[in-house]
Amino acid sequence: MCYLESNNMSNVDFELIAEKRDDKGKGASRRLRRAGKVPAILYGGGKDPLPLNLDHNALIKNLEHEAFYSHILTVKLDGGAEKAILRDIQRHPYKPTVLHVDLLRVSEDQKIRVHVPLHFLNEESCVGVKTSGGTIAHTLAEVEVECLPRDLPEYIAVDLANVNVGETIHLSNLELSAGVALVQLMHEHDLPVVSVHKPRGAAEETTEGAPEA
Repeated sequence: MCYLESNNMSNVDFELIAEKRDDKGKGASRRLRRAGKVPAILYGGGKDPLPLNLDHNALIKNLEHEAFYSHILTVKLDGGAEKAILRDIQRHPYKPTVLHVDLLRVSEDQKIRVHVPLHFLNEESCVGVKTSGGTIAHTLAEVEVECLPRDLPEYIAVDLANVNVGETIHLSNLELSAGVALVQLMHEHDLPVVSVHKPRGAAEETTEGAPEA
């Protein structure tokens, strides 16, 4: 039974307008943030790391989209453009402020590893919930995939419609689109993804009704 469908990249194209950053250090970063900029670094792809500035407000708007975190981004700089993925983001502990961003260059012929969100479908119509009063327990919210940039899924949909009480969907139960592999399975870690548990009352009745040893 197939529980998963991966959704390859949509037509959405996220662009980041960047400027080269010459000043370094904590003091320079604080000045940038006061000016509405976010210090960033673009690295990888066999090239030297490149310090950048990004517009804070534009970045915040992009971060509101879930797809931004698992999408190939276009970094525009000095009339040119490079493809990259969001590798790390540092946020202020209590303010709605981004402190720093790490961007990793990608090449069309080199595989990348990216965390992709899981979308759980048909939870309300899940047979284990509707007919047996079960409860859904999510173990994973995202999975790490390895693939070429062109094969990167925007998200992975997990259909719960036919999952019954007592059943668990593991990574090995999922079918991926061509060219996409799950990193955990590559290391033989077949983790549970989601389960449908028995109603608590039913579990207690089963325990109470069991014969004494």
